[in-house]
Amino acid sequence: MPEIVDDKSEHCIPFIVEHIKQHRQQYEDRGESPTPFFVGLNGVQGAGKTTLVTTLSKTLASPPHSLPTVVLSIDDLYLPHSEQETLARSHLDNPLVQHRGQPSTHDVGLGVRLFDALAKSETNIRLPSYDKSAFSGSGDRRPGNEWETVNAEGKPAVEVIVFEGWCVGFRSLDDEEAERKWRAAKAEYESKGAEYQGQLGKLQLQSVLFVNAKLREYDALTDRFGAFVHIDAEDTQYVYAWRLEQEAALRATRGTGMTEEQVVRFVNGYYPAYELYTDRLRNGIFGDEKDKQLRLVVGKDRKVKGVVKI
Repeated sequence: MPEIVDDKSEHCIPFIVEHIKQHRQQYEDRGESPTPFFVGLNGVQGAGKTTLVTTLSKTLASPPHSLPTVVLSIDDLYLPHSEQETLARSHLDNPLVQHRGQPSTHDVGLGVRLFDALAKSETNIRLPSYDKSAFSGSGDRRPGNEWETVNAEGKPAVEVIVFEGWCVGFRSLDDEEAERKWRAAKAEYESKGAEYQGQLGKLQLQSVLFVNAKLREYDALTDRFGAFVHIDAEDTQYVYAWRLEQEAALRATRGTGMTEEQVVRFVNGYYPAYELYTDRLRNGIFGDEKDKQLRLVVGKDRKVKGVVKI
């Protein structure tokens, strides 16, 4: 797998720092103590998200910024294994929920409680943790005694929260728009057959509408963001090649990893959400509020080709 060089933080750090300054100034102008600042970060799987958030957290926590920062992943909000199994069994005709990944397979309530605690700077907050290797790769939530604690007594309180994930920031569509997108994809699938590259057109409408309805609950998290970064691929089909590279590297270094066929099946399960929600993401998740979103467009080599402030 080619080395992922961080050419993204140079664009993201000044953008985020400026919004943190504005956030803090608004509170100081009112004579109030600033609340912690939430940053959302979305990136197509394999685009270099992990490398970026590592640099972001280290830079923000170090001088001259010196802002205690924590990185949270939406992956750590996945339902426990037993609840995921219950969800799958109760919707056997919906392939989107037979495994973790799509909206509806996260514990949004847990995320909301966590965000509330961080926003209030409560003490001894425990951060959920998920073990993707449990149950032969199906995954399960780790026991609470293995969760990291932040805001421990006598320690600096977290001032910046970076919330990252492949579907972070996705906004649901109204049912009519979701159906229009599905019908267009279905027509393309029926006309192209084996040459069709998407996945949306292969699904039943009720499966799509179920996930879309569940995504509305995620607004309780998305609405917290004071700034948002979107690592966007010139072509979302790159996710297949990037994931294949990641698994090949795992097989080479650890002796285990998904086969190419397993990778394709795995990515297929996520891909309909890219087809449904990428346009909204590219147009901006904050509605009429401007300049709060940064879009980094990357090529197949994962390097930044363009930067757009929305």
